[in-house]
Amino acid sequence: MLLFNPHHPDRFYPDERSRQIMQATIAWFEARGLKQIKQDDYDRTWYADFLEFQKRQRLFATLLTPPAYGAADCRWDTWRNCEFNEILAFYGLAYWYTWQVSILGLGPIWQSSNEELKRKAARLLEEGSVFAFGLSERQHGADIYATEMRLTPQPDGTYRANGEKYYIGNANLAPMVSTFGKLSDSGDYVFFAADYRHANYELIRNVTASQNYVGQYALHDYPVTEADILSRGPAAWDACLNTVNIGKYNLGWASIGIGTHALYEAVRHAANRRLYNMAVTDFPHVQHMFTDAYARLVAMKLFALRAADYMRSASPDDRRYLLYNPIVKMKVTTQGEEVINLLWDVIAAKGFERDTYFEMAARDIRALPKLEGTVHVNIALIVKFMANYFFNPDELPPIGRVDQAAHDDFLFRQGPARGLGQIRFHDYRRTFEGIDLPNVRLFREQTETFRQLLATATPDEAQKKDIDFLLALGEIFTLVVYAQLILENAPVCGVDDDLLDRIFDVFVRDVSRHALNLHSKPSSTPQQMELCLRMLRKPEVDTARVERLWREQVLPLKDAYEMKA
Repeated sequence: MLLFNPHHPDRFYPDERSRQIMQATIAWFEARGLKQIKQDDYDRTWYADFLEFQKRQRLFATLLTPPAYGAADCRWDTWRNCEFNEILAFYGLAYWYTWQVSILGLGPIWQSSNEELKRKAARLLEEGSVFAFGLSERQHGADIYATEMRLTPQPDGTYRANGEKYYIGNANLAPMVSTFGKLSDSGDYVFFAADYRHANYELIRNVTASQNYVGQYALHDYPVTEADILSRGPAAWDACLNTVNIGKYNLGWASIGIGTHALYEAVRHAANRRLYNMAVTDFPHVQHMFTDAYARLVAMKLFALRAADYMRSASPDDRRYLLYNPIVKMKVTTQGEEVINLLWDVIAAKGFERDTYFEMAARDIRALPKLEGTVHVNIALIVKFMANYFFNPDELPPIGRVDQAAHDDFLFRQGPARGLGQIRFHDYRRTFEGIDLPNVRLFREQTETFRQLLATATPDEAQKKDIDFLLALGEIFTLVVYAQLILENAPVCGVDDDLLDRIFDVFVRDVSRHALNLHSKPSSTPQQMELCLRMLRKPEVDTARVERLWREQVLPLKDAYEMKA
């Protein structure tokens, strides 16, 4: 089964150490049980026990240290990091969060040319430390153009740092906080390492009411030497954006982990609850909602896994991942909300009960699409690729599944974070060829109508500046890319025709919904509106296929997994 199940953690691992990490992590959470996890959540308990466990097991050290700086089992391997992401979120978003913000904090370090700071980070990882990424500010969010943190040169060649950072995970415990700012004299960007233990580092407060420490901190004449500087000028700018490319991809995996656990719990509850002398799962509308949730969740994982293949295969000449990564951040996380909404409509008031995983999942799933304006920021980024994707395909080498035990070195030498409009893609139409499923055919027709809209009813200059219009356009474009990579990965992951056709049944409905939204925009032209109406299609329904999918794949989830109290 493609979905993670702690009772059957049988994903392929290229080495025994990777398998041991995942099994030890699963065993630790299973031993704690759901009751303790929920109590810690209610009490907002700092997860010191988890951090002690990861320290003993050398988890972060093994998974996040490049081999040049760590022990023999160390590497940054996206294949196994995806699995670890999923496992942590499956048990609780707080555990994933401390891992995630450590990844972000390490991004500027591993991209730095400061060898001593890299060796220091490796030592701290071996000691069990966590890391932090000091980017956002209270007044500006993640608007790095407007950052107010300043390094002021001193007569002796050192600097003094002054300013505040806001919404910074692990800010209470990170001996290396990768802090972004500007040099006060030149205005150049700069990354430097700060230590939470220093007297001039003021930890002001936790800005959230949760287990996590999402800190506001201030530096007051904090002393910085050349030895503390990670990067400056264009290198600091690139390190900032490239760290986001590396780290924010993980948001989608958190949604996958949360959605999977919630699905097991919801189907089990519904199957064992009777209304009007029927099991809840006997109602046709319930079967429809559960099947849609299952299809969306499998699609999320298919896409995120496939995006990882392109990340791991990237090079200066092949940067297709820069389109796929923001789709993981935006699309997979919003699909996670869709999954929870469908499940919640079935289990209703049960979703509020304090002893369920679902109560926690329903709250936490909302966070992931909203971190740093994920949806709006990423759709605005995604549309930059649209022209080349549809109208200027290139002959690029095919990429298979990339699951070998290897360090993903290119992630830390991505180079300048620019030139997105020049990135080329392989022809998406070839992926759809030869797939003889009714709803794949319908989706392909919708896609070609959308392409016709772009070619013959091209948005004018005013529409290109209208963010609301572009967001609606970007939703349809995102779905095309999403569907393409899912089709590429479905045979690799053994997805059968019943499930694949249902996934595209969902996509046909989604394109119709987004096309209607685009049709309704104030600036839509008559020609654009006509083409939007042509995209409104009704999925084809094969009753035997639908019933088989329910009976053989969805309903059996009721017995798949239950976490002990």
